Order: sequence, then C-alpha cells, then structure tokens
Amino acid sequence: MAKTELTQIPVSQMVIGLTVKLPLSWTSHPFFRSKVKLEQQVQIEMIKGLDVDFVYVVDGHELLPVAETPVEIEQPQEEHIQEVDYRPLAKKSMRVSQQRFVKAVNDSRTVFGKVVSDPEGAYREAATLVENLVEHLYESETPHLTLVGSGEADVSVTQHGISVAVLAMMIAHALSFTKKDVRDIALGSLFHDIGKLKVPEEIRRKRTELTEVESNFLKQHPNFGHDMLKRSGLFPEAVLDIVLHHHEYIDGSGYPDGLNEVKLLNNTQVVSLANDYETLLAKYHTPQIALGILFKNHSSKHSDKLISVLVKILGIYPPGTIVRLTDDTIAKVMMTTADVKQPHVWACDSSGGEPSFRFLINEDVHVQEVIKINELTDGAVKTLQANNPISFYFNHFNH
Repeated sequence: MAKTELTQIPVSQMVIGLTVKLPLSWTSHPFFRSKVKLEQQVQIEMIKGLDVDFVYVVDGHELLPVAETPVEIEQPQEEHIQEVDYRPLAKKSMRVSQQRFVKAVNDSRTVFGKVVSDPEGAYREAATLVENLVEHLYESETPHLTLVGSGEADVSVTQHGISVAVLAMMIAHALSFTKKDVRDIALGSLFHDIGKLKVPEEIRRKRTELTEVESNFLKQHPNFGHDMLKRSGLFPEAVLDIVLHHHEYIDGSGYPDGLNEVKLLNNTQVVSLANDYETLLAKYHTPQIALGILFKNHSSKHSDKLISVLVKILGIYPPGTIVRLTDDTIAKVMMTTADVKQPHVWACDSSGGEPSFRFLINEDVHVQEVIKINELTDGAVKTLQANNPISFYFNHFNH
C-alpha cells in the first residue's frame, strides 16, 4: 500500500475540522502531541504564534479549497535603515513598569488595612489606584506585558491582586469592553482575595497538601471577602460579584455556588480566567507550562474566546519564561513584543556568565525552545533570577 503524502499548507489556511501535524518536536509546542485535531479557534491562534510558517494536513483534506495552488509566502524586503539602539529606552520602560507595579502593591496594602477601620477611605484610595491602572493601560493602543516583581520570596495577596488585575484588564481591553467594565474588573481583581486575610496564615502558606477541613475553610474566602466589602455599602454589585464568584467556572465546577456559563457575568468570567492562570503559574513556576496546562486541562472551565485572547496577550513565550536561544545562550523573557518569537530578554551563557539585556528583534536570533529551571546551572539560575516569583504589568514600548 502506497504511503499517503502529507499536504503542506500555510498556517493562514488552517480551519476548524482539520487534523494537522506540526513540523516541531513535542518540546517546542504546548500540545500533548505534534498531531492536533483543530476543534477550537484557540488552537489555531496558538499554532499561529509558534515558530512555523506551515503545517501538514493529516485528515480533513476536503475542507481545503479545491485545486488550491501552492501559496508562496512573500517575504518583505529588508530596508537598510540606520540601526538605533533601543535597549536603553526598553530598559527605562521596564523600570517604569516595575516602579508602577511596586507602588500599586504598596497602595493596595494600604487600602486593605483600611477596609474595616475606614471603609470610605479605603474605597476612595482604591478608586484612585484603579484610575492609575486604567490610565497606564490606555497609554497606547497596543499595551504589552512586562515581567515585574516585589522582591519577596512569596507572592502576597496584594501582589497577586495587582497582577490578576493587569491580566484581566488586558483581556477586557482586547475585547473592547467599556471603561466602566474595565474599572469594575480592576476593582474586583484588586479585592478578589481579600477574604483570604480571614483564613489562618498556617493554612494560607501551607506547603503540603491541605486536609479536607483546611481546604473547605480556604474555600470560604470568597464569601468572607464579599461580606467584608458588602457591609460598607460602597462597592458596586459588579465588583462584589467578582469577589464572590472569582472561583466559578462556566462548566459549573467552581465554588461557592457552582454557577454555570449562563449565570456567570462576563466581567467575572474574565477575572476567573486571569486568576486561574495566575494560580497555575504559582504552582508550576513556568509561564509557558502554566499556559499549556490551562489550555489542556482547564479549557472546559473558560470560554474559548477568552482563552484565545489570553494566549494572544501572553504570547507563546510569556514574560518570565526561561528559554534557549538559537545561538545557544540561555535567557529569561522580560517583555512581550509584536513578534512572539523575538521578545526582549535577559540573557547569559550556560554558566551564568556574560549577562546582557538582548533586543532580539535587532538580531538574527530567536527562541529555540523552552527549558525548565532544573536544567539550568546554579550560575544561570542566579544570573537570571530564575526562581523569583512572576507577576505582570503593562508596558507600552513598541519598537
């Protein structure tokens, strides 16, 4: 029996229903196998973000255009323009994002301290913090994400709240939500875990698996937070809904009320997704692996549309991802760019030497593969600060 030849098509021609084979090793993409049945638009978007111009069609040839002639992908002509070293500007931009993030976390901590003793003051300061976040989001039409951190070994409730707010606001912005909805999402994200402060610290910070009693107590935190804020009579219902239902999922598997897609508000769905991804990130420590786990194991919990938008925002190599470059150096992704294959990175050699900030879009170098922290030398771990917790903030550097 003759061997069937695989049809090669550009990634632009992929449609739902095809079964395609990726021309990549399994370590270079977030799917379980290199053969993928395209059942959701988000799968197509993820493949478009990979380092491939084409795929092989395994099944579903009848869905392709009849008598399709091979499509030549026209490569843009290189323009010989005097090179500008944008690295200082990029560094400054990331430094501003870091400063803004730290201020937001500190302001959030101050707000949390006033919720019970001075609820009106807490609300006013929270509203000011939200306005700052909204202003930073809309500074340009195409915000990107940059890696930020607090310098602490553990991610605090307030740090987590700001990072979830940033991701959720980016999703809302990409979907053209109104500014009112963006504000509600920001405020709800800010306070979504405030109820955890009523959970004993030995439960919140426990490294081993929680007992059933401890787990059930922790699952009360949305109710604790909702009651705390509702008591003041100041917070909009949309914000209270986010605080109460940020662990609800569209398949009805969440808590505390087991809501399904019909009953779960759009704004709350956005925060639920951002929070779920951040929780996976805290567990797996690698942004790309967390994204892969979200896509593979949690896709029924969130709408395809929202997951697709999150994938576009994070890119295939989200900030904080440890990668090997095509020149065999090791790097940590610092900032997403329009070209997901050439982010801005902090790089070093395999032993941790020769550290430098690299602007890959100015080089003939791109990401070769994602690598795990345990594959790094001690020197590389130290240089790249690979074990540091990962959070995100807005960045508008677009060169």
